[in-house]
Amino acid sequence: MRLILIALLLATTFVHAQQPAAPKPKAYTDPAQTDDDFAIQGEYTGQLDGKSYGVQIWAQGGGKFEAVSYQGGLPGAGWDGDREKVTKTTGLRGEGEKTAIFSVKDGTLKAEVTGQNILVSNTDGVRVMELNRTDRSSPTLGAQPPENAVVLFDGKGVNRFPNSRVDESIGALMEGITSEDTFGDCSLHVEFLLPYMPDARGQGRGNSGLYLQGRYEVQMLDSFALDGKDNECGGLYKIAAPKLNLCLPPLAWQTYDVDFTAAKYDAASQKTANARITVKHNGV
Repeated sequence: MRLILIALLLATTFVHAQQPAAPKPKAYTDPAQTDDDFAIQGEYTGQLDGKSYGVQIWAQGGGKFEAVSYQGGLPGAGWDGDREKVTKTTGLRGEGEKTAIFSVKDGTLKAEVTGQNILVSNTDGVRVMELNRTDRSSPTLGAQPPENAVVLFDGKGVNRFPNSRVDESIGALMEGITSEDTFGDCSLHVEFLLPYMPDARGQGRGNSGLYLQGRYEVQMLDSFALDGKDNECGGLYKIAAPKLNLCLPPLAWQTYDVDFTAAKYDAASQKTANARITVKHNGV
């Protein structure tokens, strides 16, 4: 019986060894090395009948896209905040093609996305609207530290993160690090870049986070064009969703400006005041 069991175990091991592991979704960190879909992904704005509109298009891999349209403009730049009126439309880029095609309003309109603009036409081929690409950046990107600041990392050599790794191609620290300095109340400025991973979904899209006191996590995740939940970019993980999803497209540098007030305790170690966190994502 023992021999039979061993044989079965070996056979099972052999069969499992023949199953190839599922490949991990590719993560791009260099815009010059991305796929053909990367040029189409992004933000677009335009007007129709005196009203402003914003569109975010995110790549889903293999020439597939989703366009998310907002009335009033983009989130943080005119959108009226009415999620009931937000629309989502799928589109495709044909193999070898440089444009993606979306069918809008039950096929009564066709939108052609070139990467520089979105051209919307009716069934007669008459253009009814044009939206142009816009590349936003955070107003606090590259902010200079105040005179009394502790500089933890400046991209040029100051590094107060023991055992950290640096991506030399972009001059940035890689994930999984803890500062040697500790802080209570503080204001914190962080600049970060999320990889482009068109084949990944959910928490697999460049997942990391900014931990305050090792307790509270401000999520870092490619959440571009998503709903903006507590486990997405700008959210306080498992605590609070961001008021707006201000996540820019992947491979765009982004910022967190955080005001943190630590919890307060009395002499008997009883908490007298909760911690407070205010997060500005890309200045909002």
